[in-house]
Amino acid sequence: MDIFPISLKLKDQPCLLVGGGKIAYRKAVLLAKAGAIIDVIAPEIEPALLDLLHDTGGQFRNIEFSITVEIAHYRLVIAATNRAEVNKQVFLHCETQNVLVNSVDDIPHCRFMVPAIIDRSPLIISVASNGTSPVLSRQIRTQLESTIPHGMGKLAEFSGKWRAAVKAKIANPDERRIFWEELYASPLREQIFHDNLTEADTYIQHALNDWQAPKGEVYLVGAGPGDPELLTLKALRLMQQADVVIYDRLVSKPILEMCRRDAEKVYVGKARSNHAVPQEGINALLVKYAQAGKRVCRLKGGDPFIFGRGGEEIQQLFDAGVSFQVVPGITAASGCSAYAGIPLTHRDYAQSVRFLTGHLKEGSPELPWNELVYENQTLVLYMGLVGLEKICKNLIDHGQRPSMPVALISKGTTPEQKVVVGTLADIADKVAEYEIQAPTLTIIGEVVKLREQLQWR
Repeated sequence: MDIFPISLKLKDQPCLLVGGGKIAYRKAVLLAKAGAIIDVIAPEIEPALLDLLHDTGGQFRNIEFSITVEIAHYRLVIAATNRAEVNKQVFLHCETQNVLVNSVDDIPHCRFMVPAIIDRSPLIISVASNGTSPVLSRQIRTQLESTIPHGMGKLAEFSGKWRAAVKAKIANPDERRIFWEELYASPLREQIFHDNLTEADTYIQHALNDWQAPKGEVYLVGAGPGDPELLTLKALRLMQQADVVIYDRLVSKPILEMCRRDAEKVYVGKARSNHAVPQEGINALLVKYAQAGKRVCRLKGGDPFIFGRGGEEIQQLFDAGVSFQVVPGITAASGCSAYAGIPLTHRDYAQSVRFLTGHLKEGSPELPWNELVYENQTLVLYMGLVGLEKICKNLIDHGQRPSMPVALISKGTTPEQKVVVGTLADIADKVAEYEIQAPTLTIIGEVVKLREQLQWR
């Protein structure tokens, strides 16, 4: 994050515009909406801008800007001239006085940016791109405008009126946040949107009178194989409302950043032979936080019920009497194969698919080898990178032809995705050659040949 977004309270505060043209007028309109007192320095001024100054109690000084201009008392300064050298001069002068300054369309000479704004006062939403793409910011603002009801401002104002009463009734901030979240999802919203404020007051008073501290709950959420756009809507909603997020190494950073920003984040590892927290410890953590009244998001890569030990975790929750929900995720097999352009089934090549774990037990993978040697079948191995050489050898020893196509998909669906194709006879040698790293999915079968035609990224 290269900029720190803040909201300035400018009511009755002096602000300076350097420039008197149309660009300056557009900035003045925004400042006036915020209640600022606007002064302008310029050799000429637009009539509409001059009228706006009079309305805000500001002044127009018909002079050229110079470093002799006193600016220390201004809350902020905007340079909006059509002369780059003047805008730069304004910026440098403001820097010496530690005054916030913006030079319109001149990123190097800005100490703050003016974002695209959605005004649902008192609810204000801003979109900024650090000055790199104002058109994109405006397009995003337009998209948001169509999805945010105009009544949201009324809802924010109503919430402010009741905030002190809610805080007095519900002292715990986590419980208070849950109260507001449930309230915003209730019929109260529609009452306020339609100006039925008496009914809304009655509704919230009853909700406060009936309030009881919520019980803890665990959300077992599949985060998918890595691409945050593959999250389900329900996964995102529960990630946003959780008090605690317990996650492992297969959860990508972009996905973790989509969790509620102030939630407690607990890393439990789960790399091969290096478990930051053993499975029994993870189970105990889930129970502990839930029994303390927390809403816990157990965020797992892929799908919780496909080699994710989700079943073990919810068995523990059931035994402890803890409520839980399970949110399926796109498992690595379907996500990574799709992004690699390898269909797992195909009428001409594979009429069945088997998901297998390649985890080694006592140095050797334990798999039903005779069942796996079948021509029109796709094998998908999770966690099979370390034992890949032994897996390939066992398949060949049990009758599979050495020329059977194999694909390794490393960090599938992410920007670092790497796909290497070979055969049972040579794929193990390519791991070091192509620097393949975990997490890696292995696909074995004739469908791998289709990648040459169907790869799209």
